[in-house]
Amino acid sequence: SRLKSTVYVGGLDNAVNEKLLADAFLPFGEIVDVTIPKAELPSSQDSHRGFGYVEFEGAGDAKEAIENMDQSEFFGRVIKVAAAKPQKDSNEGLGSKTAIWETESWIAQHAVSEEDRLAAQEARHAPDPSVDPMQSIDSDVAGPRLQEPSS
Repeated sequence: SRLKSTVYVGGLDNAVNEKLLADAFLPFGEIVDVTIPKAELPSSQDSHRGFGYVEFEGAGDAKEAIENMDQSEFFGRVIKVAAAKPQKDSNEGLGSKTAIWETESWIAQHAVSEEDRLAAQEARHAPDPSVDPMQSIDSDVAGPRLQEPSS
């Protein structure tokens, strides 16, 4: 799979571009693609977000790149090189614009069938035949109880 042959490279200096990153990882195997995400804010002085991805032809090449390049120095900075993780759906997790209970994964985990929901609702509203609602009433007299005069 593509993910197994892609490595994450973190801690990149601003001077690093896709060509420099590709050149640094070329010794480990045939490179298919190099991506360095651009800075999110247009006002940012940084040319990119400080990390990138290098996709190799084979998973073995990616593994070798991780073993050899993780914690190495690149443009005066120690870089982190690790297996790339699948990209999270932008609709899930922190920073999401969607409420957690509206996400597919939450709904799937917490869903209750319509049939079960209706049964629970009926049970809440149905009177319990074993309890007599008039049971606690002692007399038919309204108002405060009168104390019997003690003799």
